[in-house]
Amino acid sequence: MNSSLHVAACASAALFAISLAVFLRWLKADSHLRLPPGPNRVPLLGNVHQLPMQSQEKKFTKWGAEYVGDIVFARFFRTPTLVINSLQAAHDLLGKKSSIYSYRPDFVLLSELMGWDCVVTHMTYGNRFRKHRRWILDAFQDKHSLESYRPLQRREAYILLSGLIQNPELFRSHIKRFAAAMIMQIAYGHSVTSLDDKFVHLAERAGKETVEYGNAGVMLVDFFPLLKHIPLWMPGSGFKRRAFEIRDVVRKMLDTPYEMVKDAMKSGTASPCLTATLLEEVLSERAPTREDEDDIKGTAGVLYGGKSNRTSAVLSTFVLAMVLYPEVYKKAQAEVDRVVGQDRLPDFEDRESLPYLECVVKEVYRWNCPVPLGIPHKLISNDQYQGFDIPGGSMVIPNIWGMTRNDSFYPEPEMFRPERFEQMDRYTAEARDPRNMVFGFGRRVCPGQDFADTSVWIAVANMVATLDIAVATDEAGKQAPPTGSFVPGFVSHPEEFTCRITPRSEQVKTVVFETSANIVL
Repeated sequence: MNSSLHVAACASAALFAISLAVFLRWLKADSHLRLPPGPNRVPLLGNVHQLPMQSQEKKFTKWGAEYVGDIVFARFFRTPTLVINSLQAAHDLLGKKSSIYSYRPDFVLLSELMGWDCVVTHMTYGNRFRKHRRWILDAFQDKHSLESYRPLQRREAYILLSGLIQNPELFRSHIKRFAAAMIMQIAYGHSVTSLDDKFVHLAERAGKETVEYGNAGVMLVDFFPLLKHIPLWMPGSGFKRRAFEIRDVVRKMLDTPYEMVKDAMKSGTASPCLTATLLEEVLSERAPTREDEDDIKGTAGVLYGGKSNRTSAVLSTFVLAMVLYPEVYKKAQAEVDRVVGQDRLPDFEDRESLPYLECVVKEVYRWNCPVPLGIPHKLISNDQYQGFDIPGGSMVIPNIWGMTRNDSFYPEPEMFRPERFEQMDRYTAEARDPRNMVFGFGRRVCPGQDFADTSVWIAVANMVATLDIAVATDEAGKQAPPTGSFVPGFVSHPEEFTCRITPRSEQVKTVVFETSANIVL
């Protein structure tokens, strides 16, 4: 045997020995545990090779049906993973045991390489997480604070209506502006007056590039953190160069509006906002450190960069559903006409008197939950559930999409049918409200959920009251209905579609424009 063949043979033998040792260690680690049911695993890869590149939530739902249980166990490379497919299991584990289930896996790609480490959604549970969460809770869960935002929500809803009447073909842009404008005002005191607002474009670009390049916990570097040390000149480091490019965009998104507020505070022209409030809180004690500034940027940025994207996804889903299910829209319009009339626009006080519209909003959340898999949790210590052992260190994935497709809860789940909630008794309707799922679980539940939900409601109620939404027609006059498909990804948006949006009457146009002109914050 020549020397080169000898070296190759030795290398192959060494690789085989290492692989065998890893495999045996892997088998031994699981041998004493009664793990939840799940798909068969192979050495080294575990189950990662069984996952599709997109729409993993559908695969997880299929596993749940195949292995007949609320939870499914898998391994993605070396990482033990628990997939939660039922609302009950999510409440039992992520809610009742939140003290051990509220941590985050190591998001090396997103946090360390892309620069999202200062936002609370990606932080593991600890003191910094609690500080950020307290700041956001103070801004969004205090009853007085929520009520103080209502004039802003009204104003932006009326601007949305005006835009939809004047340029209906740009409905998705108007929806994005609506969602971003409220967050920009609250976070930075900045009024978004144009569809081309530079801060909105910054947030959109950072979010879009992040989501398109890699979801939390799915890139190789998250499973093999040593890869983050690969030099940029080495073959295979392309993922790292791209991550650094995105980090520059993320950094600009976080820094630019923060510096705008800081400069305005120095000149005495700052508008009341979350960033100014947090800066004043720190300044009352000391000069802000680099960590203080990063914390403030991250707290404002998590609103600016993420929550508006989810609100726009929900409202776009509403428009799509109304195009595909015109009978639902007509029924909602009839209810609003009966309760509100046509001489004014719906307001927050009307909500309890519009039960069918409430069912429509619930069904929008259920039919296309905005974040199908949430953000993975991490179990910090060993646990047991339903007689099974769950290893500490497991990545825990709440399959929210699968929960909203539970056909024992929601018969014919692919259908958009708000009446399903009318047909439930009060206790069942409350227990199966999709808002118990789509905003997360336990200590990781979205602290701004009440604000987000009321923002969606005021927009939907006013659109129903003032606009007709229908299938678009092509140049030949034939109807061109949308496919009703959704773009897979971290946030689920409807695929691009067209529709016809018109004011219900000239009187409605007058009411909208007069109300918009008279609204004062």
